[in-house]
Amino acid sequence: MAVSEIHFTQANSIQKMTAATVIYPERLPGPFPVLYLLHGLSDDHTAWTRRTSLERYCEGLPLIVVMPNGGRGFYTDAVAKPNASFETLIVKDLVGWVDATMRTIPRREGRVVEGLSMGGYGAAKLALKHPDMFCAAVSHSGALNWASHRLDPKNDWHREWIPVMGRNPRNGPDDVYALATRCPRDLLPTLRIDCGKQDFLIQDNRNFHRHLRKLNIPHEYAESTGAHNWEYWDREVRNALKFFCRVLDIRRAK
Repeated sequence: MAVSEIHFTQANSIQKMTAATVIYPERLPGPFPVLYLLHGLSDDHTAWTRRTSLERYCEGLPLIVVMPNGGRGFYTDAVAKPNASFETLIVKDLVGWVDATMRTIPRREGRVVEGLSMGGYGAAKLALKHPDMFCAAVSHSGALNWASHRLDPKNDWHREWIPVMGRNPRNGPDDVYALATRCPRDLLPTLRIDCGKQDFLIQDNRNFHRHLRKLNIPHEYAESTGAHNWEYWDREVRNALKFFCRVLDIRRAK
């Protein structure tokens, strides 16, 4: 697999130079489906390749993996934060550039999205909000309740979220519970949700799993031993790749 770091100019939705890491198949003809792999709150576009053996796990797969820098933007277009349109950065600027530049399958059935923690929320949100763009999503240890309740300006964490999502994002355009309810049933993405049993976000993931079951939305849900750390995510990214191989009907080259 070839690995490269792409640096973009400021001609984008956040009006700032940014970057992405890309894993690209070598010696395979293409065109390829694309996995958009999102990082967590304290990470950047290098985290997945620095902290896991992702390149090795992708060896021989006819799959492009694109890891953008999402800052601390929650993969959301901020309501009160200038030049922080991180959702549009992904679904318009990045997807558009990748499809125009690489040998991709530039359709819904050729795009999937995955992430951890903040990126787990982002993956679920982008797939449910833009089901015409992504056919599947995986959320690891997702912060799935972030936009599903009123935010307290006295809470240290909430103070960072309020300029992004507003004080009461519940039922709004970034609430994954509301998005799951509103998502057209003929366009539902194939979903996988997983979380470690020792993770502080385990209850959030259980709650969202119950919500999907209540809505009769088919999905995979998995709990296993693990905490909110790279040991867990290094293991689960392998399960996610197997999941996407089934969804995209691709297999490893021999």
